Amino acid sequence: MLSAIEIKDNSRTPKYLQLAHSLSTRIEDQTLSREEQLPSINLLSSYYDISRDTARKAYLELKRKNLVVGVKGKGYYIKEDTSPSRKRIFFLTNKLSAHKKALFEAFQKELGPDAKVELFIYNNRYEVFRHLLLDNLEGYSHYVIIPHFYSDGDKALELINRIPKNKLILLDKKLKGISGDYACVYQDFENNIYDSMHEALQQLKKYKLLKLIFPLGTYQPREIIHGFQSFCIKFGFQGKLVTDVSKEPIEKGEVYITMMEEDLVTVVKRIKSMDLKVGNEVGILSYNENPLKEVLLDGITVMSTDFQMIGRSAARLIHSGEKEHISNPFRLILRNSL
Repeated sequence: MLSAIEIKDNSRTPKYLQLAHSLSTRIEDQTLSREEQLPSINLLSSYYDISRDTARKAYLELKRKNLVVGVKGKGYYIKEDTSPSRKRIFFLTNKLSAHKKALFEAFQKELGPDAKVELFIYNNRYEVFRHLLLDNLEGYSHYVIIPHFYSDGDKALELINRIPKNKLILLDKKLKGISGDYACVYQDFENNIYDSMHEALQQLKKYKLLKLIFPLGTYQPREIIHGFQSFCIKFGFQGKLVTDVSKEPIEKGEVYITMMEEDLVTVVKRIKSMDLKVGNEVGILSYNENPLKEVLLDGITVMSTDFQMIGRSAARLIHSGEKEHISNPFRLILRNSL
């Protein structure tokens, strides 16, 4: 048993957590049996050259997780009622927007009560992502990751490749360079925007210029730009990439395609201040559905994926153990803003 437990001296994770994570993994994957007695604190301390306090803290962490029980005068035992098949899931998302919240809640509901999900948020920042992932590379049956970064996405790729592929589920964005067989539920960003604009072709023909609002430094995938440009070339539209809509002139005969909610608010305010008629003189096409867009300006046209379906599909992949790559459905919702 002791030789199967790994403690790294150069890890950022405290040794007691490394020890607890390693033991919990072996309990949950049935390497260690129910009711089996665990090594004594003295033995752990001697074998790994760690303090007794470190060994004791590891067992207290396992007690906190309801995996072991201490018996006075005898030591620590794996709990008889511990379910070895219980899944413990590390869920790492770039942010907790309304869309990601809906995804996460659907994921939890579909998994059911036999899984424990721990949520972590890195706010699109690589350094936070790195810290959270390196501190938690042990102790989980699955790692669910939504990979969107302001910068250093290549470095994040190297970290993700450290995760055993039988434990990895990527969500929302498919990454190039992940080795091995792993599960993924993703948006096909380039083809999704192209297909949605194609579906809205007759409405878009009313306008002379299509403007994609794509701020500098955004975490949004650049495949969106490629799909937009391909559509404009294919169907003869004049297209323009706008990085700061607050400084962009607004004129009749233009369509504004917004990725971010704050840019949509800016566009709406500026159009209203100019008393332009939305859906006739200017058009608006927004990314990602929410209830407000259904009523704003008598209806904002939206192209959107189903975030709840991403969550449900991810949970089903965990239940089945399959390593599929699933392209999530995407749809256009035509309203009065085009």
